[in-house]
Amino acid sequence: MTVHALHTSSTTDALQQVKVHLAAALRMAVLDGFDEGIDNHFTACVPGRPDQYFVLPFGLHWSEARASDMMIFNEAGQTLEGRGVVELSAQSIHAPLHRLTGARVVLHTHQPWATALNMLQDNRLLPATQTAAFFHGRIAYDDTYTGLASSLEEGERLAALMGDKTVLFMKNHGVVAIGDTVAQAYRRLYKLEKACQTQILAMSTGNALNILSEEVIERVQKPSGADRHPRGERERLYFEANMRILDRTNPGYAD
Repeated sequence: MTVHALHTSSTTDALQQVKVHLAAALRMAVLDGFDEGIDNHFTACVPGRPDQYFVLPFGLHWSEARASDMMIFNEAGQTLEGRGVVELSAQSIHAPLHRLTGARVVLHTHQPWATALNMLQDNRLLPATQTAAFFHGRIAYDDTYTGLASSLEEGERLAALMGDKTVLFMKNHGVVAIGDTVAQAYRRLYKLEKACQTQILAMSTGNALNILSEEVIERVQKPSGADRHPRGERERLYFEANMRILDRTNPGYAD
């Protein structure tokens, strides 16, 4: 069994790890049904170079993403390393989000359940499940779809809306999840989709949702000293488990 550890000991290892994890996350997104073929974007800061970003060259299907495919671009849209040209909306959305929020990883999708919720006039994710409670107070909302992103000003607008939140709901569009690591950001994206799915399924019954109290939400969100698996370890274990699935079903992302 192939094991791709989440720990590094050098800059070279850190660079390779980010590329491997980004390629793995793209393939995971296909398995989870989050992708739109070659569209949407996952980016990560190049270790030691916070103003440069890894991205899969436009035109490659997410299911075929490899670490060696990852190109590096900057906010001006220049390809600094690798082959390919960064897609305009990736440059416009992701570079300002990285710069202004400080996020090391920015994941943007049109995943179905989250996007379905964002099609509604009232698109708020309600704290009616344990999973949704983790997101309470941590989601920013862009209630004005402005069309295709084609300028850095649009990314700056989105970053201003996002502030210190970890998720951005984009009405009539999709979602963004950010994180310090690929594992953290992708787990947020996955958990978000599950929370949106269960809310829409519950709403479809026509019955009122039972919203959790602020007291319960606070208990859910507060780290427990008795927890044998702290949040960071859960993110690591989740991502490693998904890489093992890829090793069995769609290997080659680490090439």
